[in-house]
Amino acid sequence: MEASIIVCTYNRAESLRETIGALRAQRCSPALSWEVIIVDNNSSDHTRKLVEEARSDWPLLRYEFEGEQGLSHARNHGIAVASGAVLLFTDDDVLPEPDWLETTLAGMDKYQADACGGYIAPIWETPPPAWLTERFYGFLAVRTERADDYPIQSPAQAPYGANMAVKKAVFDKVGMFDTSRGRKGKVLASGEDGELFERILAAGLQAVFLGQSRVHHKVEGFRLTKRYFRRWRLQTSRNIVQSQGLSGKRRVFNIPFYVFPQFLRAVGRMIWGHLTQPRDEAFNREIVVFHFLGLMHGLFRAR
Repeated sequence: MEASIIVCTYNRAESLRETIGALRAQRCSPALSWEVIIVDNNSSDHTRKLVEEARSDWPLLRYEFEGEQGLSHARNHGIAVASGAVLLFTDDDVLPEPDWLETTLAGMDKYQADACGGYIAPIWETPPPAWLTERFYGFLAVRTERADDYPIQSPAQAPYGANMAVKKAVFDKVGMFDTSRGRKGKVLASGEDGELFERILAAGLQAVFLGQSRVHHKVEGFRLTKRYFRRWRLQTSRNIVQSQGLSGKRRVFNIPFYVFPQFLRAVGRMIWGHLTQPRDEAFNREIVVFHFLGLMHGLFRAR
């Protein structure tokens, strides 16, 4: 089999219905051999019933259940059962364009890439507030800054899981997703995609961004609030530091001494920013403070 599309889902049955519809609308050569794997990560809604109904007249669709909570656990389950040589990842709130599968496979073949990412356009449920400029799009798994093809050369350029593909053989070389990272149920966290691509690049494998590999990501109104962004930054930073730790021997409550003056400087910059800077810059400085709060909370919990 040439390709497996893996969609991990958690309590988003009606949104998943639209994702399945977009995947079913893929315009592919009849010679292309592919499948769609839905990994249900402990949903309590009607996800299973929905997928089984869709399977009744679309044999390409498969249902899998992963009881260990966490997006990385669900993705690893999908990888383990997939039959395709190339694994494409997207989410249950994403609508791929009709040529997404063929464009992604053609781009990987053109550049002899082992992994790739692509363009992610937003579908705003409500208009974004004035402070939410493109500098914050990464919090929402939106990627629109470039529409050309270019090599991915650092983990900072890693794609988002809403539009990403990796050859299955790569996981044999570098390992699976780090299950200590990533979203778990309602706990917001990330970093698993970047960490995977860090290993991919360190292994000397080729990764590329494909500007014409395109999906559309639904962004709910509740995510367009400062409260959501603060929570995302705090929980993500907490998750990352619990996974990889932080250097420094002199500590109090397991927090290195040098973190405290950095935190205080960030607080000062935040206060000054709210007094003098445009709204997006002022809020960006506030987000840095929540990054430090997440670090300190994670280190304290791991003491």
